[in-house]
Formats: sequence, structure tokens, C-alpha cells
Amino acid sequence: MTPATTRLLSKWDEDTASQMSESEKLLYRSNLLGSDKRITNYGGGNTSAKVMEKDPLTGEAVEVLWVKGSGGDVGSIKMDGFATLYMDKLNALKGLYRGVAFEDEMVGYLPHCTWALNPRAASIDTPLHAYVPKKHVDHMHPDAIIAIAASKNSRELTQQIFGDSIGWLPWKKPGYELGLWLEKFCLENPDAKGVVLESHGLFTWDDDAKACYELTLEIINTAIAYFEKETSGKPAFGGAIHDSLAAVERRAVAARLMPAIRGMVSGAQHMVGNFEDSDAVLEFVNSKDMQALAALGTSCPDHFLRTKIRPLVVAFDPAKGNVDEVLSGLPDQVAAYREDYAAYYARCKHDDSPAMRDPNAVVYLVPGVGMITFAKDKATARISGEFYVNAINVMRGSSAVSEYCGLPEQEAFDIEYWLLEEAKLQRMPAPKSLAGRVALVTGGAGGIGAATAERYLSEGACVMLADIDKGALASVKDRLAGRYSKDVVRTVAMNVTDEAAVAAAYSEIAVEFGGVDILVSNAGIASSAPIEETSLELWNKNMSILSTGYFLVSREAFKLMRAQAIGGAVVFVASKNGLAASPNAAAYCTAKASEIHLARCLALEGAEAGIRVNVVNPDAVLRGSKIWEGEWLDQRASTYKTDKDGLEEMYRNRSMLKRSVLPEDIAEAAYFLASDKSAKSTGNIINVDAGNKEAFTR
Repeated sequence: MTPATTRLLSKWDEDTASQMSESEKLLYRSNLLGSDKRITNYGGGNTSAKVMEKDPLTGEAVEVLWVKGSGGDVGSIKMDGFATLYMDKLNALKGLYRGVAFEDEMVGYLPHCTWALNPRAASIDTPLHAYVPKKHVDHMHPDAIIAIAASKNSRELTQQIFGDSIGWLPWKKPGYELGLWLEKFCLENPDAKGVVLESHGLFTWDDDAKACYELTLEIINTAIAYFEKETSGKPAFGGAIHDSLAAVERRAVAARLMPAIRGMVSGAQHMVGNFEDSDAVLEFVNSKDMQALAALGTSCPDHFLRTKIRPLVVAFDPAKGNVDEVLSGLPDQVAAYREDYAAYYARCKHDDSPAMRDPNAVVYLVPGVGMITFAKDKATARISGEFYVNAINVMRGSSAVSEYCGLPEQEAFDIEYWLLEEAKLQRMPAPKSLAGRVALVTGGAGGIGAATAERYLSEGACVMLADIDKGALASVKDRLAGRYSKDVVRTVAMNVTDEAAVAAAYSEIAVEFGGVDILVSNAGIASSAPIEETSLELWNKNMSILSTGYFLVSREAFKLMRAQAIGGAVVFVASKNGLAASPNAAAYCTAKASEIHLARCLALEGAEAGIRVNVVNPDAVLRGSKIWEGEWLDQRASTYKTDKDGLEEMYRNRSMLKRSVLPEDIAEAAYFLASDKSAKSTGNIINVDAGNKEAFTR
């Protein structure tokens, strides 16, 4: 990028801001700052404003601190994301402070300072904003600033780059004591515009909202310009010692590595993966200094909490393409990482430390390929990757102008196992029933497929929708992504009868989510014709899609599930017609019967690997179903001597329960068979047909 394109530009619109209150300007400023990852990453940093408000009891004007609440994100925060606290009560807390050994107890006093019964919890960073004697305060984590803060001579660099306008404070864990340090600095340096916190980030302040925002941009731009000048022409990270594979080859390697890693790290809970091969990542993983820098760990607490103390460097050589060798050695690499983590815990733990958490790595660096991250859900895996990219940017800058320094081990541990962080984790809601699970749904653009995908998404799963109808697939994706987020929905155009396309779809799901736990084999067609009029082409088409197609998608699912070695669930959406004969539908009924028996065979084969295979048999699901469009609808209406409008009523009245069967009904059965609610069921059939005695399984 040219210098002009790397600079942060002010997005402040004075016409818009002039109509806002001071608290609304805080929201406006926060969203502008959070919209650019060069300023701060998701969930990183915080902002505040001291605003005169009306006391709800006395009616008098009082000064209130508006500050980003616990766990919020400045880029997406709304007004209800800010905690509000009386400044006079926050100042009164100084009289209760018993010293740094007791600073954590000050968090318990913050709710007593709440203005207007605001339920938003105040964060640990509240004192850092409260005691800066300025109306507006920004605390950001820009890569360019942290590159200074994480350098061995960060104090000298800060002075060299900013002069006396920006001060420097040594590393101190966020908390009450650091808030008092900031106050003392401001009182002793009244002309300072901000401060760099060692191994942490940037504080800037002003008495005007716009001036504070533009000051933050100015300071970051000054740092960006400095690093551009100092690093120009210098090879990053000691230069490259590996060449990147071509993009398609990188994804192919990731598709083989990710399911294996996923299986190894999903012991306590299913993990979801994310793959990143941006230029910044490839430059780092291919470099001479990558191993040494990665071992130092990250510096900024926000980076560290998302990425763990250090990544695992996968022993892949892109020049050799030694994937098989790597897969053979991965169990030992993962075990060694766990042992190293356990030793770190044992070295650093305190008497009251929480129990050791998951000892597996979050970040996996693969030379020539990129970066893989695993976490409890897709968004967290993606965000963890984004944070490590920030760490890479920091290491690039620091190592180019000085010596990069990671967070000291004990300090890192004290943040990771901070009792206040543990309390926050304990307050998190219980995971949903399919959290961390990954599902592939064929026929995903149809009524049953889309309904099943939505049911899984509602329970926390990630879903890849597969279909041959690209237009319908895109429409369903947009609807579900809008409801459940883009992170958890993917699509792939796939013809289930195309062996190569099926294999490619599983490679895609492996790269996008790390593997697969659930297959819903639902792609289908339907045909109706007397046997004398059933052509070989029609017969073969039914068998190809409804029998061979189910075989192909199941075979690839088994391969991937066995590679993960954490079990799985296969759900066949067959039909009542697989058990009960129907006139003028020999090809369809026979193919559906084939599906059911294939499921029985697969249940036998999959049991030893914990792969369960079960069947849902729908009947007459007209609404939203693509197979009930066109000729099939006309043909069945003709068979039963009714019209299109009367066909659904005929099927309803034919059933024992006299009820219509809807896509959501099939989805509920497919959810049950994929969830742990049916953990002891395999080789079973659930009829969802409103009652049909001819289809009774016994």
C-alpha cells in the first residue's frame, strides 16, 4: 500500500454530530473508531465521556461517566452497551482502596456507583477512564502503537516518535491501580495528549468529542508513518525461507490438516475451525524468524486472551509437501503442546487459581499454507485469527526497529487465570445443544433442507447447505445468514451424483469449519409413471440421485468423520414410500427403499467409530418442497384423481391423525437424530407422516 492509503482518515460528519447529545457523540465516536481494524480489533479497547446528567432522585445536574460496558465491542456497540456511573461516587472509591494487593475487590464497588439503575455491568477498565481528568477518553489497541509498546526500548521509542505530547507508562495489569497511575500521570503532565502503556496500547484524551477522535487518528497515523519510513526496503522477519503454495494447494493442505487437528482438540467440547492465508499471515509463516517470534507469545492482553500464550507451529515443509508425514506426527506435536501448557500452568499458578483450562493450542501456523485457529464457535475462531494477525503486525514493526518482547510469562498467566476473568466465564450462558457441531445438508435449498438447517442453527451449529440450484441456494443462505450471522452459514453448489463434486464439497466444509459432525442426506427428486411407461432413463435418474447420491455423500462423510475420530451422525431423509408401496411410482419407491437399507448397512459399519446412522421418513410434505413443483405434483394429482389444490387435503385426510406434515416437522426429527438426545440410537427409522399403517416398521 502507498502511504496515502495506509493513513486513517477522519469520518466525522459535523452536520450529523451537531444534532447529538454528548452521550450520543460518544456512541458515534466509538462506532467510527471500531469500524477500522487498524485502530482496534473486535471487542478491543474502550471509550468514555463524562457527561452532565439529571439525577433521577434530586433532579440536580450531576457528572456521569459513560464508558463501554463489560464485554462490549466499540464498533457495534449501541447506547445500551455503555455503563453509566456517578463520578462523585467513583471518586469516593479512592477512600476505600486498600492497595494493589486488594485492587480486584474494587470491582465489587462499581455497581454501587451506577446512575439511573443502568443494568449494563461496568468493566475492569472503568477506573482507567474515570480518573483521567478530561471529558473524553479513547483507549485503543492499534497495531502501530502496540509495536512500539511491545519493543524492548518502548519508552525511548515513544519519546523519539511523539516527543512530550505522548507519555509512557510501564506494564501494569488493567485495574484500579492503573487507573490511579493514569490520573497521576495526567496531573504531573497537564500538556500531554495521551500515553502509551507498555505491552498494552494507547490512551488519548480531550475535552471535546471530535477533537478526541481526531487526536486518536493523528497519533496512530504518526506511528504508521514512522514504521513505514523505518521498515522501507527491509525484509520482514529476517526474510522468507519458504515459498507459499498456490491458493488451491493451500486450501487442499488445510482441508487435510484441519479435521485431524479438530479431532485432537475436541475432547471437552466440539471445536470449530477457521483458515486464514492472507498476505500478512503468509509473510510470517514463511519467514526465517517465525519460529523464534511465535515462541515469545503475544504482548497485548487482548491478543493474548484470544490466542493463548503461544501458537503451535505445524511441521509442514511446503517444498516437500509432506502432508502424510505431518499427519503422522501431529498427535505427538499436539501432546507436546499440552504438556508444555500444563508445565506453564504448574509454574505460574497461585493457591487460588482456577483449575487448568483446555491445554490445546488455539492458533496453528503452517509454513507455505497459512494459519488455522480453533475455538468453541466459528465467530470466536475467526476473531482469534484476526487477533493473531494483529500480533503478527506488532511483531513485524517491533522486530524491525527494536527487539520484540512478549508479555512476561507470569503476567500472561495472571491475566489468563485472573479471578475476575474466571468469574466472567462462569457467568456465560450454557452452550446450546449443537454448539460446536458442523452439519452438511444436501438439498439445502428446498423446504425440508432449509428448515433442518434453521433448526440446527437455532441450536448453535454451523451449517453448509449443498444444492444444485444456485439461485435458490443463495436465497436461503441470505435469509439464514441474516438471522444467525454470516459466520455460521456456508453454501456449496453440488450435484450428489458427481463423485468429484461431492469430494470437493467435503474439502470445502473442512476448510470453512474444520470438519463435519452431521450429514443430512436430503437431496431428492420424485417421479410418477406406470411401470409400462417408466423409461430406463427415469429409473436410472431416481436410482442415481436417491440411492447412488446418498451412497456418495455418506462415503465422504464417513471418511471425514473417521479422520476426526470424534463420532458423528448421519440422517437420511427417505420417505414413507420406502416402506409402503405406492401406485405409479416404482422407480421412486424402490430408490427410497434402497436408501433405508443403505442406512442400516452404514449403521453397522459406523458403530465402532461412534457414527450413528438413522432415517426420517416423511410423507406428503408439500409446502416449500421443490419436488412437489411441476410434473410430480401434476402426476400425483392425476394418480389420486384430484387437482393441485385438493392434493394436500387428500393427503391430510388419508393420514391417521388427519394432520398436514410440514418441513418443520421433518426438521424436528432430523434435529433429534443429530443431537445427543438420541445418542444411543442408530439404525432406526422415525416416520413423520401423520400416521400411515402401511408404513409401520413392524
